[in-house]
Amino acid sequence: MTPKPAGQLSHARPDRRGWFWRALLIVALLVALPAAAPSLEAPEIPSAQVEVDGNGLFQVRTSKDFSAEQRVDAANGLLQRAAETPRAAVIEVVERNELPVITLNGTSLLTVTRLDAPEGVSLEEQAEAWRRRLEEALEQARLQRKPTYIRSMLLRSLLLLLGAFLLQRLLGTFFRRAFTQAWPQPGPDGNKKENPGGTGLLLRGLLRVLQAALWISVAGTVADLFPISRMGLQRLRGALSDSLASPFLPLGERSYSVLDVIVLITLFLALANGLGMLRRMLRTRILQYTGIGKGNQEAIAFVLQYALLFVGSLVLLQLWGLNLSSLALFASVFGVALGLGLQGITKNFISGLIIIFERPIQVGDFVEIGELQGTVQKISLRSTEVVTLDRISIIVPNSEFLESQVVNWSHGSPTSRLILPVGVAYGSDCNAVRNALVEACKGYSGILQEPKPSVFFTGFGDSSLDFSLLVWINQPMRQYEIISDLNYRIEALLRRREITIPFPQRDLHLGGESLQLALPPELSAGLQALLAGRAGESPVAPPDQGVP
Repeated sequence: MTPKPAGQLSHARPDRRGWFWRALLIVALLVALPAAAPSLEAPEIPSAQVEVDGNGLFQVRTSKDFSAEQRVDAANGLLQRAAETPRAAVIEVVERNELPVITLNGTSLLTVTRLDAPEGVSLEEQAEAWRRRLEEALEQARLQRKPTYIRSMLLRSLLLLLGAFLLQRLLGTFFRRAFTQAWPQPGPDGNKKENPGGTGLLLRGLLRVLQAALWISVAGTVADLFPISRMGLQRLRGALSDSLASPFLPLGERSYSVLDVIVLITLFLALANGLGMLRRMLRTRILQYTGIGKGNQEAIAFVLQYALLFVGSLVLLQLWGLNLSSLALFASVFGVALGLGLQGITKNFISGLIIIFERPIQVGDFVEIGELQGTVQKISLRSTEVVTLDRISIIVPNSEFLESQVVNWSHGSPTSRLILPVGVAYGSDCNAVRNALVEACKGYSGILQEPKPSVFFTGFGDSSLDFSLLVWINQPMRQYEIISDLNYRIEALLRRREITIPFPQRDLHLGGESLQLALPPELSAGLQALLAGRAGESPVAPPDQGVP
């Protein structure tokens, strides 16, 4: 397969499974969360549950003299002591003050009132039904405390835990084989590499949720097999329910619980995720075929997403029953926080809005800010993502683009001029140099032929005659590649024409007839001794050769 050139847009079909899973998650949230929303109907009569060993039996309503919790606390204490007693308990229904009373071993347990009996059921029938239910619960409690039952339940617990372990491994194997692209794959160097995109993260998250739900379900089932663990689990559920359902945040005429806040935050997250999907769909499925620029597409999708997010947030708050006028105090406190501790975030936020609407930079622009050069990949409210020529993503605060000097090579028009300095040795033919530089530009596709390349004789340097080659390009991202290619061509042409490119040279001229040197004392003394020794030596006379 022929690789695509750098910078060419890919028209590959988008991953539909990623859209499917995201849409499925949002639909599940929107379907499940309204059930957890606070009810706007009139509150029912308070009630409490009678239970034995953590098993709920029936609900008791508030009476004329006692609350539901007071009635249940006394009855549950007596029933639990009876459940832990080996002998059988006697439960009867007697009439006192013209009301049926359920007794446990002769002690009053519960008085059945008109509020306890549903429509069409007499008090005596309700009392008898409760009596039978209590007898069955106490008999079951005695059976569950026998050693034979405990041994059988321990064996069942081990089987459940083993089954949960095997099912967890089976789930993991199925997901890894069915969705191979969601897991990191080994690269050429042997290291596992993460696949791009959010589909893999979503699938792995779904697998972890299913595995966690499996273990929680099995743990609850095992705990429900034994009375002691069942009571502990029931107390834990009651504590969590009380803590989550207890109002703690008064706003306007109503107080909100932790569960209300969690559900509201989850709805906001679902709204934000849905609008993010809408933004991507709008950019890839609609705006891409309108013919407008990439930067304009990003700006339109950005403004639409956050406008819908603002309106949707107001609608959610209104539907949740929150009066927006009650947020005046919160808004004032938030304004003070913005002025004191969130100055940097606020500054970047406002800078992002200015960049989006004024558009000094756009997605796809090649910019230079300080020592950073790269292509604008994404503009958000707080920061801008710039991808450098080394394919490294740099997150730049939006305020940097407004407070510092920014070179936008693509603003208005991507056409720009490059200057290549060239130096040749003194004595070279200047016309030959100009012709060589112009010839180096001919036939090279990286530069524009209109305006034509030009050569300027800029001056006389210390070691060279200085020229400048001026060329025009329309691909700022390739400027370093273009400069390198032209330098290769220029060097080859100058060498072919025997035009020398000099290196820095310096000529040193010494004036006067003598040169004084300052030497270290030790070296000076040694030289003087050496010279004195040579001066004291007498020339050796040649030997007599005699007379023949």
